[in-house]
Amino acid sequence: VEDMGSWGPSDRYKEDFHFNFKLKAGSPVSVENFNGSVEIVAWEKDEVEVNGTKYAGSEELLKEIKIDVDSQPASLKIRTLRPEGRRGNMGAKYTLRVPRKVLLDGIVSSNGSIRVEGTEGDARLQSSNGSIRVMRLDGNLEAKTSNSAIEASRVNGNFVGRSSNGSIKVDGLRGGFEAETSNSSIVARVEKLAAGNVVRAKSSNGSIDLSLPDYKGQEIDAESSNSSVSLKLPANADAELRASTSNGKISSDFDVAMTGSISKNRLDGKIGKGGSLVRLNSSNGSIRVEKL
Repeated sequence: VEDMGSWGPSDRYKEDFHFNFKLKAGSPVSVENFNGSVEIVAWEKDEVEVNGTKYAGSEELLKEIKIDVDSQPASLKIRTLRPEGRRGNMGAKYTLRVPRKVLLDGIVSSNGSIRVEGTEGDARLQSSNGSIRVMRLDGNLEAKTSNSAIEASRVNGNFVGRSSNGSIKVDGLRGGFEAETSNSSIVARVEKLAAGNVVRAKSSNGSIDLSLPDYKGQEIDAESSNSSVSLKLPANADAELRASTSNGKISSDFDVAMTGSISKNRLDGKIGKGGSLVRLNSSNGSIRVEKL
């Protein structure tokens, strides 16, 4: 389990909790937490094992934190209930073992990270001030956080990621890709992209680096302000390129059949036979189109 937040000297009071619930494979699981981490790992049992720790700066606050559970044969909902009207240093962290086939239908935390590994099914994850890390997910992934990073590897499904002040890094994706952040970078390698999927990436004050080894004419839209945009495509790629920047330069490993006027800050034309639109835009940053 990662160190999911500051326990600090004032968090003197702690209490562990443990639950086990039967759950049909493919059922939805939701967790609503505050001030703590949530870690979810798949196993081969049709049950959920929950291990966690409540913590607080006083014994009174610790007793008032409640773990609310709604367990059904085909669904599981867990909530950490904050004492109403009370302030203080308090929260909880969770570790769950879940059936491999599971729908992570809203895993939410604040001031704590979320980690998911090895599940089969769609996942919706949201944190504030905490990182999100996903490994070996077979399903669509929607991840949202602020002031921290999103990392995903070996996801077999569409990826949608949103962060502010945090980087987004995706490797080994087999599906659609859409990412947006501010003040940080986006790096993605999409191993397999279905026909009709659009690749979208947008960052302010952060670079964008996209690698598409399986590119087959899908539409691409990448935009950064105050940083660079890099796109890597197969040597036999066909596309309609529109690249523009202010106060930066544009370079291409591909021969581009120019259309329209020629400018050092703009490059419009056909790569290969032409095809779907590849739009790359930056202000105060360079643009590079490279061969894989």
